[in-house]
Amino acid sequence: MPNKAQSATNAASDKSWTVSDKLTDAAGEAKQKVSEFGRTAAKRVDESRSGAARGLEEAATLLDEKAESLPGGEKVTSLAHATADKLTSTADYVREHDVNQMMADVESVVKNNPGVSLLTAAVFGFLLGRAFTSRD
Repeated sequence: MPNKAQSATNAASDKSWTVSDKLTDAAGEAKQKVSEFGRTAAKRVDESRSGAARGLEEAATLLDEKAESLPGGEKVTSLAHATADKLTSTADYVREHDVNQMMADVESVVKNNPGVSLLTAAVFGFLLGRAFTSRD
């Protein structure tokens, strides 16, 4: 015949097992939802790649056309043409690579340049925060 101490231990054990199961189930559901969200986001980015590439190419063309009329002389004109070339290259890259390839490239850059990546993320975060901060 089990004593009261054993019954209490068994009840606590059963209760902790139930809590553990519930936590495991909740974690599994959260993981599934996050994975689904990631797939949906990747699909949407892939669907908008051609439009983004077209926009980058249009910006490059406009910058190239207006480069000669920009104030600042030859250095500014040269910089404008170089920027237009980079925008065109970026448009080609976006057109030719899917989200998974782009993410692999970003991961590689971050691994090879962690300091610069951290600084870039901090600056981007700061600018994004400033953009969404309302000023009264």
